[in-house]
Amino acid sequence: MSVRIVADTVTYQKTVLPCGLRIVTETIPSVRSVAVGLWVDVGSRDEAEEEAGITHFIEHMVFKGTERRRTHQIAQRIEYVGGYLNAFTTKEHTCYYVRVLDEYLDRALDTLVDLAFRPRFPEREIEKEKEVILEEMKMYEDTPDEYIFDLFEELVYAGHPLGRPIVGREETVRSFTRAMLLDFMARHYTPDRMVLAAAGRLRHERVVALTERLLRGVAPRPTNNRQRQPVPAYRPGERIERRSVQQAHLVLGGRGYDLHHPHRAALTVLNTLLGGGMSSRLNQNIRERYGYCYNIYSFVNLHSDVGDWGVYMGTDPRRVVRAEQLIRRELERLVQEPVGRRVLTHAKNQVKGTLMLGQENMSSRMMRLGRQELYFGRYYSLDEALQEVDRVTAEEVQAVARELFAEQPYSKVVLLPE
Repeated sequence: MSVRIVADTVTYQKTVLPCGLRIVTETIPSVRSVAVGLWVDVGSRDEAEEEAGITHFIEHMVFKGTERRRTHQIAQRIEYVGGYLNAFTTKEHTCYYVRVLDEYLDRALDTLVDLAFRPRFPEREIEKEKEVILEEMKMYEDTPDEYIFDLFEELVYAGHPLGRPIVGREETVRSFTRAMLLDFMARHYTPDRMVLAAAGRLRHERVVALTERLLRGVAPRPTNNRQRQPVPAYRPGERIERRSVQQAHLVLGGRGYDLHHPHRAALTVLNTLLGGGMSSRLNQNIRERYGYCYNIYSFVNLHSDVGDWGVYMGTDPRRVVRAEQLIRRELERLVQEPVGRRVLTHAKNQVKGTLMLGQENMSSRMMRLGRQELYFGRYYSLDEALQEVDRVTAEEVQAVARELFAEQPYSKVVLLPE
């Protein structure tokens, strides 16, 4: 199957290989680089309780040697030509990605396919990497403005894999064996659940031909009819911890929308109004007017079937109660008062500007391509995304505020100095 869409000087194309792997590309002739990502439709929410952290662990371990290359050779292969190689794990996906000059496209593809299809998982490296992951856990726990989000998600998704840290837990990580890693990959790293996304100076036909050659001998596997655990009903919670910190850290929020929700764009505009920059209400009214904090912002997380929203702030421990009152006041304002036309226009322009500026970066384009294919199975052009933002009205923004800020109680996490 092949799809081709041309908009201005950018050409989008999609091809599905016989093995089931999808290839999506954007051709931008005006640049001299390419960003390529191999996406796998598996994340930490797909793990059983005893597997917590295994998706992230595998993401680390594939770099520890493949059937064709040792650890140092994998990194050198890209870095010696001025490129960049990395990977990340989310709640729902895993991505291995490279950015190189367009002349090294074949090298980028070869490296990514090698990592995802031919890792060796040496026993000695597995034991070493366990210690690396445990140090990563400690790093997060020593970073309160990151650690607090793990606690918040644990409240919002209590009892569900979405509420677990992506890195897992010490006891599960220590239990991982080579057989467990291979079994997990066999179940989840199937071609029909993979997307190769590429953006930059490239020819789609060449990407397809090179990938087909690299995957020669990889047969289609039966579709893995994965059944993700349904998310339980939301029950707000509160957690207060004392830690060795100087500031108090606060997150206040609750459940939100999923990626397919019709008010998704309105929620993005609302988030921008509330805490999406220096001109946002939270910044202007709590940082600038009262001087209560250095860092305050709002956020939204949108997953395939659920989402959450919240406000983060770091402040003096003596001001936590008053600061929370001020945050709640801003939320209530959005519930009770419709947004003015000029303010709404400014927020929409900010959202659209962020979208358009992201298109200047090939890695951002590649990320957008991969996520679109995994979540929607189709291509959303920039014009389509901008039109979606343009259609947002003040009434819709207020309706979203009423639904999320007024009709459900909040979850709250506070970290206080010992």
